[in-house]
Amino acid sequence: MSVPTLLSANNYYYYRGGAETVFLEHNRMFESAGWRVVPFAMKHAKNMGSPWERYFVEEIEFGEDYTLLEKLVRTPKVVYSLEARRKLDQLLSAVRPDVFHGHNLYHHISPSILGLLRSRGVPTVLTLHDLKIACPAYNMLARDGICERCRGGHLLNVVRNRCIKGSLALSAVVMVESVLHRALGSYSRCVDRFVVPSRFYIDKFREWGFPAERFVHVPNFVDAARYRPAAEVGKDFLYFGRLSPEKGIATLVRAVAKAGVSLNVVGTGPQAAELQLLAGQLGADVRFLGYQTGEPLHDAVRAARAVVLPSEWYENAPMTILEAYALGKPVLGAAIGGIPELIREGQTGGTFASGQVEPLAALLREWAGMQPAAVAEMGQEGREWVRQEFSASKYQERVLGVYSGLGVDCRQATPHLATP
Repeated sequence: MSVPTLLSANNYYYYRGGAETVFLEHNRMFESAGWRVVPFAMKHAKNMGSPWERYFVEEIEFGEDYTLLEKLVRTPKVVYSLEARRKLDQLLSAVRPDVFHGHNLYHHISPSILGLLRSRGVPTVLTLHDLKIACPAYNMLARDGICERCRGGHLLNVVRNRCIKGSLALSAVVMVESVLHRALGSYSRCVDRFVVPSRFYIDKFREWGFPAERFVHVPNFVDAARYRPAAEVGKDFLYFGRLSPEKGIATLVRAVAKAGVSLNVVGTGPQAAELQLLAGQLGADVRFLGYQTGEPLHDAVRAARAVVLPSEWYENAPMTILEAYALGKPVLGAAIGGIPELIREGQTGGTFASGQVEPLAALLREWAGMQPAAVAEMGQEGREWVRQEFSASKYQERVLGVYSGLGVDCRQATPHLATP
C-alpha cells in the first residue's frame, strides 16, 4: 500500500516562533501517522537537517543591513521569487504530492509558488498565522494603535504610514508585493482552503470582503503529554514571549507597579532596555530573566502563579496560552483578537481591557489574593481543556477533514516515491 505525500512549506526550518512550531510539529505528526512529508523552506544556518534541503531557496533576511547591490538582488525576490518557483518546479518533478500545506511564505519563499501549484493541480492549503493577506504589514497595527486603513484596497496607506519597520523603502516594496499578488490572484485563485487558528481572524477576513467558505477554523495544538504540569502555585506572575510594543508589556509593568505584585519576564526583543528602564523608574517588582527555552522556560512557567498576556494588537491564537495550560497554569489575557476564545472566564483564567492599566492592576491584585487551591484548580481545568480540545489528535482529525474535503485520499494515495 502506498502512502500519501504532504508537501509542507514555511520560510524557516527550525523552531523560531509560534508559526514554525506549528509547521514543524505538523510535519512530525503526519510523519508519525505514516505520511511522507517533504519540506520546502529557506536555507538558514539554524535549520534542521533535511534530505530535501538542496531544493530550499537561498537565505534572505528582510530588512537586514545589505549593501546596495545585495538589496537590488534581493528586492525582486521579496516581491515575487523566481528562484522559489524554479526550485519548487524541480521538486515537483521529483515527487508528486497529494496535498500542499503552506505556513509563513511571505518575503522569503514568496507567494510566487502558489500559481505553480495550481498549474500542477496540487490541492493547496495555507495556514494563516497572521493577517498578511488583508494587511500588508501583517498585524493591523500602526504607530497610533489598531489600524484598518487598508480595508477596501487602500494599500497606499502602507507607504504613507511607513508600516514596515518605519522605512519608506521597505514599506514601498511590501505595498508593491501586495498589489502584485492581488492582481495575480495568488490567494484568491490559487489557494483552495485557508486554515485559521482563531475565529476572530475569520470574522476579520470576512469584514474585509473575503468569502467565508474559503476559511476553516482549525485551532493550534499542544501535546499535553510532553509537558509536566506544576505541582505548586507560585507567588509571581509571568510574561513570556517577545519584548516588543504590540505585546503590551509596558502596560503590564505599570499595572504591576500599581498593584504592588511581582512579575517575571522571560524573553528578548527590541523593547527590552526600555522596559527595564520603565520598571526601575516605577519601582516595579519586575525581574527580566532573558531568553529561555525548553525545560528552563517550563520551570519558569511552573513557578508562576499565572501567565499574563497583555497584548495590544489582534493576536491570532497564541501558543503561549496553550503551553501555559499544558503546564497547569491559568492565563490572564487582554480581551483583544483571538485571546478571549482561549480563556474561560473564572475557569481557566480571566480577561481584562487591552491597553488599560487600572483594570489589569485590579485583576492582578485579585489573583494575588486568591487562595492557592482556586488558582491550582483553574490551572488543572486549563490543562484538561487542552487535552480534550487542543490535542494533537484533534488537530490531525481537523486537518485531515480539510484535506479530504479537497478530494485527497488520506487513507491510501498513490504518490511517486522518489529518493531526494
